Amino acid sequence: MLIDKIALALAIVGGLNWGAVGLFQFDLVAFLLGGPDSVLSRAVYTVVGLAAIWCISLLFRDAADTAEHRT
Repeated sequence: MLIDKIALALAIVGGLNWGAVGLFQFDLVAFLLGGPDSVLSRAVYTVVGLAAIWCISLLFRDAADTAEHRT
């Protein structure tokens, strides 16, 4: 499903951002969107968090159910 791919991409972006924070103390989202407390940064953090929550459902889906959605 398209929403699964979008959620996975957003979760990966969030993971890479947190990796940059951990390794380099550099928050790319905050840098690009006006700091960690800006409305835009908080919106991106929220959307990425929601995407990660959606990705939890991917862990519990049956492979047959996933194949059924593709047809």
